Amino acid sequence: MNYALFIGCNIPAHLNQYESSARAVLGKFNIDLTDITEFNCCGYPMRNIDHDAFVLSSARNLALAAKKDLNIISLCKCCYGSLKKAHYLLKENSSFRENINRTLNREGLRFEGDIEVKHFLSVLFHEVGLDVITEKIEYPFKNLKIATHYGCHALRPSNIVQFDDPVAPIIFDRLVEVTGAMSVDWPAKLDCCGAPLLGINNDLSMDLTEKKLKSGKQSGADYLCSACTYCQIQFDHVQKMIQSMRDNDHQLPSLLYSQLLGLSMGIERELLGLELNHLPIDRIDDFFITS
Repeated sequence: MNYALFIGCNIPAHLNQYESSARAVLGKFNIDLTDITEFNCCGYPMRNIDHDAFVLSSARNLALAAKKDLNIISLCKCCYGSLKKAHYLLKENSSFRENINRTLNREGLRFEGDIEVKHFLSVLFHEVGLDVITEKIEYPFKNLKIATHYGCHALRPSNIVQFDDPVAPIIFDRLVEVTGAMSVDWPAKLDCCGAPLLGINNDLSMDLTEKKLKSGKQSGADYLCSACTYCQIQFDHVQKMIQSMRDNDHQLPSLLYSQLLGLSMGIERELLGLELNHLPIDRIDDFFITS
């Protein structure tokens, strides 16, 4: 399998550990990743400001991948949702598609809709498969309780993103359980992390984050687990900000799924970038099965 890796804007700026850990994990399954240096922003920040600019931004990325005859694998669920939505809109509206293509043609690019956009978790679940992943587990966890955070843009609108059941998703939970960890049931599981409001209404953004942390903590989780750039930044960096600004006892460190899986596969911690997380997850060592 070979994919064009789409890392977006925030990973190289704020979350290098996601890229390094995902590359390390995917490499163990012989998944080749092609870097397209011409990739630009997915357009997500423009979605509610300039709709055409948003679609054009995503369409250019899709056309660049198509030029190399590669499907896209996205690490960020916001990027995933943006690319999927643009792909859907352009396929459904021929006149809009031709307008976008007139601009893309200036660079010798064209959107035809003949490639797929997949998320990191989707590739692991559907393309690699749980049985193959299980074979790679060297250090399974025991009694580790994880609160999975699915993220909004992977689940909705469900007819476009087609990631999982938007009401009762299971993919992320099954991928966590293959490491030996337990995926806990928690009331705020599908709630927004608060990231879209950061910088607009910080108090409300932090309120939403605190609600998630409290729910996960009360459900017995040892850690949150995410697979989205924005969500992980919110649960890690912003949670640390909340601790310094507010009096609360809801601390619940978050780690990326690529880090969780990488640990159970015995991948070097330097490649997983654990030291780059703002909130330490050192206690996770207590949950390894020892002979």
